Amino acid sequence: MDPVDDPAPGSIVEVSTLRMVAGGDGLGRLDDGRVVLVEGALPAERVTVEVTEVRPRLVRARTVDVVVPAPERVDPPCPELARGCGGCDLQYAAPASQPGLKADVVLDALRRIARLDDVPVDPGAPLPADGYRTTVRAAVVAGSAGFRARRSTEVVPVGSCGVAHPLVEELLVDGVFDDATEVVIRVGARTGERMVVAHPTAAGVVAPGDVRVVGTDELSRGRRAWIHEELGGHRLRVSAQSFLQARPDGAEALVAAVGRAIGDLSSDTTLVDLYGGIGLFSVLLGAHAPVLVERSAAAVADARVNLADRDATTLKLAVRRWRPTAADVVVADPARAGLGADGVAAVAGTAATRVALVSCDPASLARDVASLGTLGYRPLGVELVDLFPQTHHLEAVTTLELVEPERRRATA
Repeated sequence: MDPVDDPAPGSIVEVSTLRMVAGGDGLGRLDDGRVVLVEGALPAERVTVEVTEVRPRLVRARTVDVVVPAPERVDPPCPELARGCGGCDLQYAAPASQPGLKADVVLDALRRIARLDDVPVDPGAPLPADGYRTTVRAAVVAGSAGFRARRSTEVVPVGSCGVAHPLVEELLVDGVFDDATEVVIRVGARTGERMVVAHPTAAGVVAPGDVRVVGTDELSRGRRAWIHEELGGHRLRVSAQSFLQARPDGAEALVAAVGRAIGDLSSDTTLVDLYGGIGLFSVLLGAHAPVLVERSAAAVADARVNLADRDATTLKLAVRRWRPTAADVVVADPARAGLGADGVAAVAGTAATRVALVSCDPASLARDVASLGTLGYRPLGVELVDLFPQTHHLEAVTTLELVEPERRRATA
């Protein structure tokens, strides 16, 4: 194929990809050196692409045909992808290969952003790739639930969902959600409890009798609604407006990775649980007297129930407003944007000797690791937990160790 000197949207070109980057696209280069981000391409492939966007130093494109496939390439198993669903954007990679691909994305971010090329990244063990999601957010069109097309506002109603837990899939496919524009379906896989949160109202929602249905308008007026999930031998309450990882086996795997990062807790270990949510880490790690900091009122209410048998301190406030107290270990699980300056200061202010940083974005992970490094924290390694097979999304636990802890404690 003849090279295109200055491709415009709609142009067809051939590209060789080098690696996968954050967001799941394959990265290649044009003859003039410009980066091409290719939707639907794996590393080390030769693909025919259609250009979708042109910037001075960046071109975006989507795969039209695979000329030379990577060994990991497979036929996507879900028919909804061909119909336009954008929910599972990595189905064309064999499930066993996906953790390694995501580990390479984290390594790339650490090298480019944090200037670190010696931090080991463990891809972790694959988790089941089918029927795992216990929480799903879906858009609603004409009373039916669906997912948005990739990088689009178009809603694609779905007739099945291969990654949804069966208790979720039933509601996703057969539920009637008149008057709603969005729904969150959440189930307890091990308790069988189910809940639908409809926005802006639950009026017109039709669901089986065992399903707890609530509208966001009711929640804003003070109504409380929750389900329970069993994790690590504990029964945890999860309110409609609280967060919990979207699969129980993944939540347990994540806790196990955090446990390996911070080590065993004794009865006198001081644990600070930042962005602590419903208390998942404090409960399952067996902390005797954790300090949990969380700004969500619903999550704090759940945490107080879930930690009722501990000598826990649960603080309802944003981490940026918390005055750090001394700790032996810290677990920090911020939102996608990462710790930022305030979160980094809060972690460092504890003078904890070990930190487990939980990240869901490789770029924010690298930024936070770099910032913590300036305050004396050395990254020992990163362990991935593949909570979201068939998608580019990842979860990572970084272990950080305080250098010269005695001097830091003296000045903290």
